[in-house]
Amino acid sequence: MKKGEHDSKEIPFLEKGRLIFRKLVPEHVDELKALMGNLAVMYAWEHPFSDEQVENWTQKQLSFYAQDGVGYFAAYEKSSGNFIGQAGLHRFELDNLNGFEVCYMLLPQYWHKGYATESVAIFSEYACHKLSLNVLYAQIKSNNQPSIAVAEKSGFRRQGVFSKYYNGKDMEHFLYMKELGGI
Repeated sequence: MKKGEHDSKEIPFLEKGRLIFRKLVPEHVDELKALMGNLAVMYAWEHPFSDEQVENWTQKQLSFYAQDGVGYFAAYEKSSGNFIGQAGLHRFELDNLNGFEVCYMLLPQYWHKGYATESVAIFSEYACHKLSLNVLYAQIKSNNQPSIAVAEKSGFRRQGVFSKYYNGKDMEHFLYMKELGGI
């Protein structure tokens, strides 16, 4: 088997451009621990995830797949087969707004190489053509300048500011929106 392949992950969920996305399964836990246990990756969450939190995260994605057909997906670099992080679509509720947001987390060695922007484009297209969504959102912590840049470069426009209560404190976030017509 090639690097980044597991028996239960032979069929990609989505493959486009330089990336392959696979549904998260328990075999991904070690890769996710390296990603989500890294404070540089998780700085917007303000803490690295414990092994138990990563295992719970993986199980939660399985429930999202069953409910919505989407969630976070393991992302692999097509040319090398290397695990580079995770990306996908996630249902959210904010006040009276229900929608889907595009999400991603990448290992630091894959930052500033266009993979986040490419992931956003791939999942924006998927949201439009496979989920028949007209709009897509991004919730970004207000001090996360790299993700703000990715959202704006990808055609998302800031709609507002809100506070998300997480891990015992309020965290200021921006809500971004993109109209998907014409993708």
